[in-house]
Amino acid sequence: MPVVASPASGVEETQDLDAVRALQHALYRAAKADPGRRFHALYDKLSRRDVLQRAWEQVRRNRGAPGIDQLTIAQVEQYGVDRLLDKLALVLENGSYRPLAARRVWIPKPGSPSEQRPLSIPTVADRVVQAAREIVLEPIFEADMLDCSFGFRPKRAAHDALQVVVDESFKGRRWVVETDIADCFSAIPHSGLMSAVKERICDRRLLKLLGAFLHAGVLEDGAVRRPVSGTPQGGVLSPVLCNVYLHRLDRAWRGAYGTLVRYADDLLVICRSRGQAQAALARLGVLLADLGLQPKAAKTRIVHLLEGGEGFDFLGFHHRLVRSRAVRGTGGLVYLARWPSRKAAQHARDRIRFLTMRARLAAPVEQIVQEVNAFLRGWAGYFRYGNSAREFDKIRKYAVLRVALFLAKRHQRGRSWGFAQVYRSPDSLGLISLNGTVIAPRPNRPWRAPVEHRR
Repeated sequence: MPVVASPASGVEETQDLDAVRALQHALYRAAKADPGRRFHALYDKLSRRDVLQRAWEQVRRNRGAPGIDQLTIAQVEQYGVDRLLDKLALVLENGSYRPLAARRVWIPKPGSPSEQRPLSIPTVADRVVQAAREIVLEPIFEADMLDCSFGFRPKRAAHDALQVVVDESFKGRRWVVETDIADCFSAIPHSGLMSAVKERICDRRLLKLLGAFLHAGVLEDGAVRRPVSGTPQGGVLSPVLCNVYLHRLDRAWRGAYGTLVRYADDLLVICRSRGQAQAALARLGVLLADLGLQPKAAKTRIVHLLEGGEGFDFLGFHHRLVRSRAVRGTGGLVYLARWPSRKAAQHARDRIRFLTMRARLAAPVEQIVQEVNAFLRGWAGYFRYGNSAREFDKIRKYAVLRVALFLAKRHQRGRSWGFAQVYRSPDSLGLISLNGTVIAPRPNRPWRAPVEHRR
């Protein structure tokens, strides 16, 4: 029986979230139990008040910029969240909801500041509806997803994919096919995507709503463009739809070509021999062509992992075969190590340099150190699961350098004076240390295991 409590206690909100999770679990179990089932009664779930509330909370957490209506999250809260959700529930129920075009902006590509990628920003209301659709659709398609897929999936992380790479290398598979899909989010054909969705969904109203989302278009330079391909990158639902479409690639893959590891549109195939790697690369080209996609030529290659040879980058890490130090006269163990890639390290330096730039000299030193610490915690929190101690030491030294220079410029003193202030401080002015935070990966062991369990 539900527990009656005051709204201030937070119990009612928890009950709403639990009801949404119960809905998702029921959809997942039904889809898992019958792989051939097509769901036909889903549209009414979108306008459920608890589903919309859950969707709003997700959108609010992600914050984000306003869409073409220039309405921000803060303005929605001022307008009244309940008013917005009630309005959305009404237009969804009577079928009059129509998504607006997304606002197109171009942002620097992570790790490649000279390159830009398009970002489509829907309105806050459209993001809420997209999040509601994600809540309803994701459990159904998640039931079909295969183990080779890791990106944008619940209870899966990039480090799960990285652990597979370590495990396969330990088994002696030292040939790697690396590639990613060229302009994946922009190239997915709408017809093929809708066909993939219809394998599981036959609710006409929901399919119509999904079609309206795909054809809403983007507003750029004052004109609305409505392409016949692509799921606008930046939309809440786009990652799920990308996985739904690329599931066809996962499903068509065969283990004889090597072990496939896919994180959204980034692909690796780990093979035992050059011949198998060449066959895997050819197979990937055929499967992607069947989907109307193609690999990015500049990032497609076959790498043979050898001690002292070249490595490859995947999910922000550089992977390379190395030999451990010899112990008691024995030769070291050859293993696949990983550490932050050059792009990842450069991103860290760029961010630290931005936080400590001359234009911010008016800010208190304590604030600058806190912001640098916040970035380092997040950056190191991801890269600590690797052989990253040396790179961590370099980034920490760079942070000390930039804080020292900031101090010197702020007080119009020399560089050596700034360094003296940092090193004379018992805690380096509060700048966090990254020593002792690294957890080296081990084959066939959970990457989340505590350090003492990894020895």
